[in-house]
Order: sequence, then structure tokens, then C-alpha cells
Amino acid sequence: MNSATPIKAMILAAGRGNRLRPITDTLPKPLVPLCGKPLIEYHIEKLARSGVEEIIINHAWLGEQIEQTLGDGSRWGVKILYSAEPEGGLETAGGIINALPLLGENPFVLINGDVYCDFDFSDLIAKAQTLAVKEQGQNTDLQLGHLYLVPSPEHNAKGDFGLPEGRAQGPVSEQGDYTFSGLSVLHPQLFADMPVSFIALAPILRQAMQQQSLTASLQTGLWSDIGTLERLQATEALLCPNR
Repeated sequence: MNSATPIKAMILAAGRGNRLRPITDTLPKPLVPLCGKPLIEYHIEKLARSGVEEIIINHAWLGEQIEQTLGDGSRWGVKILYSAEPEGGLETAGGIINALPLLGENPFVLINGDVYCDFDFSDLIAKAQTLAVKEQGQNTDLQLGHLYLVPSPEHNAKGDFGLPEGRAQGPVSEQGDYTFSGLSVLHPQLFADMPVSFIALAPILRQAMQQQSLTASLQTGLWSDIGTLERLQATEALLCPNR
């Protein structure tokens, strides 16, 4: 990576995956195969190609399977560290807060382990580098994160967040025009002084929006939330129709 600031990534992998049962009764959701490959491996491969050297993965349900399957990350040329959570997990923000000692003080890339996309992850790394440089600058307001949004699919037609005035990149609002892709760049300061507890991420993001310390951009391309058996099958039909 051509930068003095190494960027770490975190993959969220602690969810129970109830809507993917019965597969997830015996297999953690991030290891559910998509076209014969565990879903989480697509993320690891792309992060490695983008220059990320250290990846933190949190887990709760059947977490030992995740560690046994992925190991230390050496097969991809990265270092994987694990952040174990108690049974039931800590929700998204709680899991991040629990992993902050591993993530360090620089902005980091955050990826939901249960999505698939064909986005170029180098843009996420570049955004994290930009946030790190801005933090070191003078007379600049601290930006706490950047979200990647996608056109809303049928199962989330109301959307999550909006881009004011239809701008492709810039300030983000609570108006639900677009769907949060599960990919973001976040600054550890977003979670300053928060305890390790069962805490959701969405309210924290909305508060940052109100403080105008969060931005977003719209991504196009293939994106799928592998949250149900039907969406898993639909994504496989697109990626590997001959299986």
C-alpha cells in the first residue's frame, strides 16, 4: 500500500442468520457457500488485493468454525485477528466497540459479512486514507465516516438514508432514498467513550448525520444482501447460473 498509514478492515460475522436456516443451524452465516465459496472469502480476497494487511473478524454463533476455516489469513497474504463475543453477540456497534483495541486509532473499513458485491474495494481504502490525512490537517472538522449506498432493492424499498439534492457523493441524511450497502469507512472516534454493550449502529450513524460529520456515496453494480435462502439462490443464479 502506497501510504504511511496502514488501513485495517473489520468484517462483521457475528450474526445468527435465522433467515438462512436450516443452513445456519450448523454453519455460521459468513461461511454459507455462494457458488461453492464461503461468502466471507470474497471479502477477504478483495481486501487483500486492495492492499489491506490486517483484518479483524468478530464472531459469536459457531465462531470456532470461522477461525478453523479461515485460520490466520496467511493463505491470502493477510493477518486475520478474531474478536470473540458472548453468546447472542453484541449487535453491530457493540461488536465494533469490543474490537476497537484491535482496530487502533485510524479510520478503518467496515464490511457486513453477509453481503455480496462487485465493488472495487480500493475506493474504500482510498477514502480511509483521506480521512486519516484530514485528521492530521489543521482547521478541519473531524469527519467520522463515509457510507456506501446502493439503489434500494425490493425487500428494502423504503431505503435507509438519502443523499441531499441527489448528489452522488456528499452529505448524507436520514431520508430513506437509498439502502446502506453494509460497506463503510468509520473513524474510531465515532464510538468515543461508549461501553462494550449490546448497541446498534444505526442510531449512532443518524446522530453523526445530524452533526454533519458523516458523508456517503452511491454505488452501482451488483450488490446483494444474502439474508434469506431466496436471495442466496437468486444471487447464485446471477453469478453461477450453470451450477
